Amino acid sequence: MLLAAFVFVSGTKKYRYKETPGSPVIQILQVLVAAIRKRNVEFPSDISHLYEDPAQELRLSHTNRLRCLDKATIITSKDNRTSEASLTPNPWRLCSVTRVEEVKMLTGLLPIWATTIMFWTVYAQMVSFSVQQALTIERSIGNFEIPAASFNVFMIGSIMLTLAIHDRLIMPLFRKTRYSHGLTSLQKMGLGILFSIIAMVGAALAERKRLSVAKTGSGATALILPVSGFLLLPQFILVGIRDAFIYAGQLDVFITDSPRGMKAIGTGLFLATISLGLFLSTILVEIVRKVTGTNDGHDWLAHRINDGRLDLFYGLLAVLSLINLGLFLLCAKMYKPNP
Repeated sequence: MLLAAFVFVSGTKKYRYKETPGSPVIQILQVLVAAIRKRNVEFPSDISHLYEDPAQELRLSHTNRLRCLDKATIITSKDNRTSEASLTPNPWRLCSVTRVEEVKMLTGLLPIWATTIMFWTVYAQMVSFSVQQALTIERSIGNFEIPAASFNVFMIGSIMLTLAIHDRLIMPLFRKTRYSHGLTSLQKMGLGILFSIIAMVGAALAERKRLSVAKTGSGATALILPVSGFLLLPQFILVGIRDAFIYAGQLDVFITDSPRGMKAIGTGLFLATISLGLFLSTILVEIVRKVTGTNDGHDWLAHRINDGRLDLFYGLLAVLSLINLGLFLLCAKMYKPNP
């Protein structure tokens, strides 16, 4: 880490620094405050009368979405007097169309942002409970025993392989068709959520198979069940495929479709979905444990995995992911980026 920090600092002289027009958070607050102040002002008959900063380097065209925010761009007599006195309008009373459209762009991403939280909730469950599953099954390859936590290497390998196949095989095929740009960012995210459902269904079937062995014959008393560790490979591979699609698609959407001065907030929103997904996973586990505590004195997520019903929990995650996919498709259909 010390070496990495040294290499990082050594590149600062060649880094491109771009001056920002100000804090994007302040810009959002200015638009909201100005719109609230003018909530009772009537819209002009011609949208060309809305205020636009002539010094704005890059302008965005006006859209009819979230018209309540357009109130911030209406020029009143008080704004004219303020402009004459200070040459520049008070941004807490009057905002340009471009500034308002930038806030609209960021607001338009929020529904899609919300639908990706469940994805990371599923991810959190997979990387934790799958290790518990691996601890109870045969993991030996010859004289070598794969550590239970190291099964995640199959997921990482699946991510790398999926990205390689996409870049070297799928994209060249796309370039030969009229869809030369390949999959859009939203399509990648949709595929990721779809593979999340498939992964949960596969995990539920694998766990049902493992439980059937644990509750019959010698498996009822054995610490290590006579089940091959390769039973868990499909769910790790499928999770890797979904991660490759949704991670790339989600990051691309939040960076490319965020306003130029709000790229940092877009990246922050992406990272927030991961953290909120982990918080939601904790809440979900607690709810499931309280609701399902009637299973012969054990809940679905019992401390001894063989006493629980992890297969039903995975099934629940598949159903929640299916509902989430429907919400995502609805939000993606309604989403229209500003050209």
